[in-house]
Amino acid sequence: MANKTISLDNQLYDYLLSVSLREPEILFQLREETARHPKANMQIAPEQGQFMALLVQLLGAKKALELGVFTGYSALRIALALPPKGQLIACDVSEEFTQVARRYWQAAGVDHKINLRLAPALETLDQLLANGEANTFDFAFIDADKDNYSYYYEKLLQLIRPGGLIAIDNVLWSGRVAQPDIQDQQTVILREFNQQLQEDDRIFLSLVPIGDGLTLAFKQ
Repeated sequence: MANKTISLDNQLYDYLLSVSLREPEILFQLREETARHPKANMQIAPEQGQFMALLVQLLGAKKALELGVFTGYSALRIALALPPKGQLIACDVSEEFTQVARRYWQAAGVDHKINLRLAPALETLDQLLANGEANTFDFAFIDADKDNYSYYYEKLLQLIRPGGLIAIDNVLWSGRVAQPDIQDQQTVILREFNQQLQEDDRIFLSLVPIGDGLTLAFKQ
């Protein structure tokens, strides 16, 4: 009955959550605590977290990467979806933010699955490549500083196996990427990044209008 994606008002969004969201109590508690954080807008939407967990399960992922941890909601979602011996390397530079994450990972009993690297993500990615881990990861999620999106993407393309998936957050940027009169640095970077991926024949591509826009890049 619709040949384009429908928009969601608050009533329809609440309905969507009421009939589809399956959020363990520990995730709900983390989301509630994060909602009181001064930078709460950095938190992904719960339905996006559930969607990414589904992708991890569909891939049969055992080895994953996350760039940008914040308070740990997306990492916890991914870790819960990984098998018992699955591993997530989570990259961030903030000891303060990730202290919250560590507390919830431990409470959920998945801290043994998560290897937190407190260092610039590009350094961690270079180290993984130097250690011979190219083409060994199944899934990656980029939700970090926008200035480095293209660099993260190129490194991850080397680390992800053929048939693996890179998910990239904030690609619709609250709609600003579609407004040509908006020319601030981060909007321009995201606009150019989106165009870069649209033209990249190394991947199968889908931009999903969930949360603030989630690009899925499936490595051929």
